[in-house]
Amino acid sequence: MRVLQVDSGREWRGGQNQVRLLCQELAKHDDVDNHLLTSVASPLAERARAAGVHVIETRWGIGLSPRAFFALNRVARDAEPDIVHVHDSHSLALALWVRRFRPTLTAEPFILFAHRRVDFHVKPKSGWHRAERIIAVSEGVKRVLVQDGVNGHDIVVIPDGIDPHEIGVNALTSAHIRQRLGLPAAVPLAVNVAALVGHKDQRTFIRAAAAARARAPQLHWVIAGEGPLRADLQREIANLGVGDIVHLVGYVEPVDALIKESNVFVMSSKEEGMGSVVLHALALEKPVVATAAGGLPEVVAPEWLAPVGDADALAAKTLLALEQAPRTSLPERFTAKAMAEAILAQYRVLA
Repeated sequence: MRVLQVDSGREWRGGQNQVRLLCQELAKHDDVDNHLLTSVASPLAERARAAGVHVIETRWGIGLSPRAFFALNRVARDAEPDIVHVHDSHSLALALWVRRFRPTLTAEPFILFAHRRVDFHVKPKSGWHRAERIIAVSEGVKRVLVQDGVNGHDIVVIPDGIDPHEIGVNALTSAHIRQRLGLPAAVPLAVNVAALVGHKDQRTFIRAAAAARARAPQLHWVIAGEGPLRADLQREIANLGVGDIVHLVGYVEPVDALIKESNVFVMSSKEEGMGSVVLHALALEKPVVATAAGGLPEVVAPEWLAPVGDADALAAKTLLALEQAPRTSLPERFTAKAMAEAILAQYRVLA
């Protein structure tokens, strides 16, 4: 079976890591000839190649990049994949254009899989209505797609997966986060790891810090990530007067080391396909508190969920988790192996 994975790959976030993990797992199957097309010199290209994945690079300067279109067209012609598996909207659009202009690329045109990791709404005539199979990372994502008119029979729910051993190894490196922030070694930390974008809603995280201050003045709140809302979040921190306990630390590598040093992991999203970083916290046996956004209720236990946007409830849940320190573990269904096996089964159904 010949499979081509496609991801525009211009940033390194949870979705790109999932592509890398999928490619690594598929490489363990002798009957799967798997390749990855992505942006030249991107973090995904570099990390996938380092993991032994066959990577084809192209310049992908804009979403619907002409260069990427011609590269995908060439690879589809030369490699004759049975399946093209796209991992973002830009890749989906290009794959559909390739099929439109070259409907007889192979004896039997490739089957198109599209991976959906966000619970944003889709437009009525978007490409998400035209893939043979959509892989949704949660029931929450599937619900949104069905609401928007995508045929539910074409959607299969396969949650993201991680490699617990890899995460454990990454966490052996110390982030020295308390030392970096000039904090005593025993100071408790609530950590959020996410891009600084609207749907991750770190404003609610910051407001939760303000709400919790009276009850737990010793608790510090750490936001790890970069994004366009950094300046806005800094203003929010200043306006609420919590600059001494809320810290924007930027991108942290490896992030698993930071999570390992936390006392509780907190997701404050208002929209979330699944939140694969939560799986990292579970694998490291950290208490997780989250909002009930998108697919998060399928990962986080109900007693540790707060309503979306409710800073007071998020603060209360965080303090309770800090006090009780509940033990967590990673269910088998959220491993990279389980994820890849489920996807491979879908390939075999349609190929």
